[in-house]
Amino acid sequence: MTINPAQRITQLAAELEDHNYRYHVLAEPIISDREYDRMWHELLTLEASHPELRPPDSPSQRVGGQPTSNFPTTAHSSPMLSLDNSYSHKDIEAFDRRVHQALPDEEIRYVAELKIDGVALSLVYENSVLVRAVTRGDGVQGDEITANARTIRSIPLRLHQPGIDCEVRGEVYMQNDDFARLNEQRVADDEPLFANPRNSTAGSLKQQDPTIVARRSLRYFAYWIRQENANFATHFDSLEHLRQLGLAVNPNSSRCDSVDAVIAFYERFGLQRESLPYEIDGVVIKVDNLDQQQRLGYTAKSPRGAIAYKFAAYQARTRLLDIQLQVGRTGAVTPVAILEPVLLAGSTISRASLHNADEIARKDIRIGDLIVLEKGGDVIPKVVSVVQTERPAASSVYLFPLSCPVCASELVRDEDEVATRCENPACPAQLKRRLEHFAGRNAMDIEGMGPAVVEQLVEQRLVANVGDLYNLTLEQLSSLERMGEKSAQNLLEGFLASKERNFDRVLFAIGIRHVGATVARTLARHFHSLELLRQATAAQLEEVPEIGPKIALSVYAALHSGELDALLSQLKSAGLQLEMPAVEEQQAPTSESYFSEKTVVITGSLERFGRDEAGALVERLGGRTTSSVSKKTDILIYGDKAGSKLSKAQNLGIETMDETSFLAELNRAGIVD
Repeated sequence: MTINPAQRITQLAAELEDHNYRYHVLAEPIISDREYDRMWHELLTLEASHPELRPPDSPSQRVGGQPTSNFPTTAHSSPMLSLDNSYSHKDIEAFDRRVHQALPDEEIRYVAELKIDGVALSLVYENSVLVRAVTRGDGVQGDEITANARTIRSIPLRLHQPGIDCEVRGEVYMQNDDFARLNEQRVADDEPLFANPRNSTAGSLKQQDPTIVARRSLRYFAYWIRQENANFATHFDSLEHLRQLGLAVNPNSSRCDSVDAVIAFYERFGLQRESLPYEIDGVVIKVDNLDQQQRLGYTAKSPRGAIAYKFAAYQARTRLLDIQLQVGRTGAVTPVAILEPVLLAGSTISRASLHNADEIARKDIRIGDLIVLEKGGDVIPKVVSVVQTERPAASSVYLFPLSCPVCASELVRDEDEVATRCENPACPAQLKRRLEHFAGRNAMDIEGMGPAVVEQLVEQRLVANVGDLYNLTLEQLSSLERMGEKSAQNLLEGFLASKERNFDRVLFAIGIRHVGATVARTLARHFHSLELLRQATAAQLEEVPEIGPKIALSVYAALHSGELDALLSQLKSAGLQLEMPAVEEQQAPTSESYFSEKTVVITGSLERFGRDEAGALVERLGGRTTSSVSKKTDILIYGDKAGSKLSKAQNLGIETMDETSFLAELNRAGIVD
């Protein structure tokens, strides 16, 4: 039976969106991930072959579109007002009195909802299709970030009821486990950590590239809708209507007949907030009857029929015992508060970052002070303030040291940064951190080389840089504490195995500032070898997609320093991979090929070749390969799980080629049989 592509695309799009709704909104999946992936790949393949049949609300549009240089400013249909905040039962009781005084002799009911600590976002649907998403901004107008909103899987691209024109408002947020995974990846990529889920959500929505947003696992809870001729008279019923339209609505809400019931709801979730999968910073209280809301009206900034009852941040008091300085692998010196252990938000805290010298001076933090620790939305506890009345009489102002606490070298303050650095490359503390980074899972992945081993290697002066690891002997390693001959042999085998890691991982492992794992892959795939990378000027580096001026200057400076030059020669002698894998030499084609003078991007998993091998074949046939899809791309070759690059190519009208077609062209050129 012949498959009708149009019907099959429509069917797959509808089924995938239904499964997406069941998984991300209802949390009740009915198919396996493998089956979902199979359907997803079939849809991408059909849409690649028939781009004119792809519906505007296809699930394929969730993987991210073309990057934008700015976000247009868009006015809201009505102001997105903020709520008045309250922090005590008395405030809520006063709010209740004001409502009753404004609506005498009327029955008042409230709805209590959890106040998600996220970012407000307005969604506009026309004929049930998502057409616009706008941030709160200043309340009157905000940034249109529709492409970014499309990547959030709990936001339906098409509502579950036909013919609906409406505006929906809600909160974009990140769950705690997704936030933890994001920060783990940023550690691996040598990027600064996000302080809390709200900051990471806000930062993600500001990304110019929707493909980055798609990887951030953002979610959305709807809490408000404006729809002409809608059949609901209360806020509580509007929440149910939002659910029927296919939007995620927080299940933790309650209709309350009195202010006492509201306070009981607040107290209950004040006790439960630590067990929730997302951050909340209070409870939102709204008059339930929508007509009453309208008659209550608004102040200049807030509705009179709603109020936010905020939780106090998690706080604790403890004594600051000492301030220690940590030296990172790039020489940055970070002050750390050493505290009397204290229980805060379910965990015992004995250390907290003080960030930098400016932060210590601004808050006048001194050793011996009684300090206030806070852990509100922040996962990382911070020192909020000093209890001045409890300050010891003999305390003195903390003076940030002028020399490195480890090697005694002079510390330098970068004019463009708040960081203070030790610029001695031989500093033992920097060396330890560089060794740990080099051996890390996303770098050379040397099993058995943990902090205890690194400590001994440096203290016993067995290594002066990461290249010395490859000169270590079985006898030297066996002499380390708690290192038997078998463990030493395993570590030597780990060094040997690391020589097979690809060039991009070596580039990441050597620890150039601002070069995380992703940037290293981009540079390695663009230049293919260390030799070609070192020949590039800073301007040429900046021309590479995803490489900005700061990264370009950092890479150029590092690769032309005598210190790194010596290390790279050492790594080359040790046999590490300093160029991307090459394909077997085969007879070059004698005539012009299909790829001649064309710019090609390869994405997804190919069965016959790795992407680097496939790229080398394209280049042998006169083509040029790049890592990012743009208007300059001529062909996108895709394999299994192609993802966002395939979707972007389709949006730009770029020719796409699956692996079968690619192999056919290679065969025609005489490269493969």
